[in-house]
Order: sequence, then C-alpha cells, then structure tokens
Amino acid sequence: MPQITVKSERPGVEDVELHYEDSGSGRPVVLIHGWPLNGRSWQAQTDVLTAAGHRVITYDRRGFGESSQPANGYDYDTFAADLAALLEALDVRDATLVGFSMGGGEVVRYLSRHGSDRVSRAVLAAAVPPYLHRTGDNPDGGLDDATIAEFENGVRTDRAGFLDGFVTQFFQAGDRTDLVSPAQHAEAVEMALPASPTATLECIGAFSRTDFREDVAAVDVPVLVIHGDSDGIVPFEVSGKRSHEAITGSQLVVIEGAPHGLNVTHADRFNEELLRFLAQ
Repeated sequence: MPQITVKSERPGVEDVELHYEDSGSGRPVVLIHGWPLNGRSWQAQTDVLTAAGHRVITYDRRGFGESSQPANGYDYDTFAADLAALLEALDVRDATLVGFSMGGGEVVRYLSRHGSDRVSRAVLAAAVPPYLHRTGDNPDGGLDDATIAEFENGVRTDRAGFLDGFVTQFFQAGDRTDLVSPAQHAEAVEMALPASPTATLECIGAFSRTDFREDVAAVDVPVLVIHGDSDGIVPFEVSGKRSHEAITGSQLVVIEGAPHGLNVTHADRFNEELLRFLAQ
C-alpha cells in the first residue's frame, strides 16, 4: 500500500501516513477528493486521464480512506502542508491540481501558501471557495450557523444515518434522485463510513467556515471552474460563480442539470471538459 509519512512542523499536530495511488505517465494530474469521501471517488476519471497520457495521483486526506486518523490537524493550513509534502515526496512538477468540493480549498490554500513552482494549472470542481460561511461581511455565503450546526449535530448523533442522507443530496438535482444507481449510492456511503468520526466532524467547520477569499486572489496559474447548475450542497452562485469572477482569466463551465457529485453523475461531460482544459 503506497504511503508517505508527513512530518508536522506545527506544535500539537500529529505526523501522519498519507495513502496515495500513482498511475500512468506524462504530465501529472493530482485529484483531491471532497468530504466525506476518499480518493476512490475519482474512479470515473482515473482511467480516462491515464489513457489520455497523464500521470494520475489520488490520495486520501488525513482522517479518511486508508490514511492515518489523527486526533487533530483538520484545518486547511495542515491540509495544504500535507499536499505540499505529497508533491515533494513524489517529485511532482508541472502538475494540474483538481480539487473537488472541499478539495478546492486545498488547491487555493496550497497555491497561496506554497506557491506554484510545482503547479502549472488548477481546476475547481463544485468547490467550496471563496467562502461558504454566511457572515456580516459575507452575506452571499451559502451556509449559515444554523445549517452548519445541523450538519455537525447529524454527525455527532447519527453519523451513519446522516451520511446516507447526505449522499442522497450529493447526487440529487432538483427533484431528481435517479442520477446514480442504488449501488453507486451505497458505494459512496461505504467510502464515507470508515473515515475517522473526528475527521468527519472537524472537516465540516473547516470547509464551511474557512475564508478563502485571499487565497483565491493569490492564484497565479490558469484555472478551470466547473460546476453544476443544480448543485444543492455547494450552490454555483455562492461558490463557482464567485471564484470565477475573482480569478482573472479563469475559464468557466456550468453543466446543466448537474448536482454536486457531477464527476460521477455527468462523468462524460466532466471528463471532456477536463481533458480539453489539460490539452490547452
């Protein structure tokens, strides 16, 4: 099982083992998964990308999948440092970082804190930046305190039941709940359940309350923003639209009828747009 050890330089933050998969050859594409899943959630993309001549790297965020499950370190400075350690350990250069949902936060925080020496472009896919939390200085945020608390309480009191319901919303577009099969739904739940309960809970606050506006403004590589117009979890208007407007020269693709989990429900279109961007 391929793993790297990430030594923490921050007091009180534990060292971890990060599980990763590395396949293919060519210009590297690093796929960063969303909450509450793991690197297996990219299976509709990995073979397509390797067949197109790319080296494809996926990894499990700390606390998820087959990576270590520490008691702490569930903040974006640490997540970005984990990503930096992975890129360095695997000597990844000229990479495209693709961040889905929560993973989009890693992308912009990494670029703002660690620079773009190893990165040539980035993709924000149904991603949480620039700032989901609805506050006085961010009235257009999509999540108010009550909604965040509802998520956290659901994980605390009935994590399995909450995650099952969340996966339904993950793949739901409007009234349509038939965009994935029952087996695909079950597979997503099965990815989420082995994660650390602490990680599952702590990451809610991380992705919902972290302000990425300065990180987004610091991005200095070509960016593709891809989002579904029927995303009920990270709505396009409060995330993808605002990131596109904030990143000079970014490209925008809005997929009609696509929910949050568009890389699964609309995999063909998602892959087509991703390959088009990579070929530029």
